[in-house]
Amino acid sequence: MSVKKRYNNCLETVIPVRDTLEVINGKWKLQIIISLGFGNERFTDIQDSIDGLTPKVLAKELKDLEEHLLIKRIVIDDYPVKILYKLTPYAATLNPIILALKDWGINHRKKIFNKE
Repeated sequence: MSVKKRYNNCLETVIPVRDTLEVINGKWKLQIIISLGFGNERFTDIQDSIDGLTPKVLAKELKDLEEHLLIKRIVIDDYPVKILYKLTPYAATLNPIILALKDWGINHRKKIFNKE
């Protein structure tokens, strides 16, 4: 295999992985997606479900996730006004990734702490 072909094959993997990480990177985005998946729809419920998450950071991350079409912000005109956040059907495409990360994390934790 030529060097040029290996380089191109590597880029075919690296670029999409980089693009994915740009969407879900950081400490909070996946945690927010998981929280929403467990039914936390209100701002305070999401914040309360994730230890250490500040309101300012949560607001920024929700906006980013909305821009990437992973969540939808729903305003209910009532008194008082109610704002809900829901996962979009597109967000469900992350489920296999989240489950794979969960499995890897469980196995990694066992390997590190049990010193297999």
